[in-house]
Amino acid sequence: MQQGYYQRKRRRLVAEINVVPYIDVMLVLLIIFMVTAPMVTQGVKVDLPQAASEALPADSKPPIVASIDAYGDYFLDVGSSSSKEPLDLEEVATRVGAIILLEPERPVVVKADRSITYEKVIQLMVSLQSVGVPSVGLMTDSPGD
Repeated sequence: MQQGYYQRKRRRLVAEINVVPYIDVMLVLLIIFMVTAPMVTQGVKVDLPQAASEALPADSKPPIVASIDAYGDYFLDVGSSSSKEPLDLEEVATRVGAIILLEPERPVVVKADRSITYEKVIQLMVSLQSVGVPSVGLMTDSPGD
């Protein structure tokens, strides 16, 4: 009896990485980030006046943003925390003063709705300077926005 014999071909090892699972994971992460990005933006809806102005330097710390909305309510955005409920003028000044004591080089800007009276903006700026803020900037939109 003659036995048939098979000659097994030795398979060569394939040294390739299958990237399909990585692409799937990246697409899922992209979708998650696209959905959550609008939720991360914080602050109060304010219709800023438009002006050609210079942006804050990229190497500066994130600014403390004191906002006044169209109804004349004050809000505070400190980067990691932001007030969703209106604060009174003294409370805004007290909180900013405490932060400036810890981080004196941190910039402070006022973000006021364009329909707000000049008096409200000046009151906020004066109260911020009275608690030790050396200079207060004004936030604007660029004319192209």
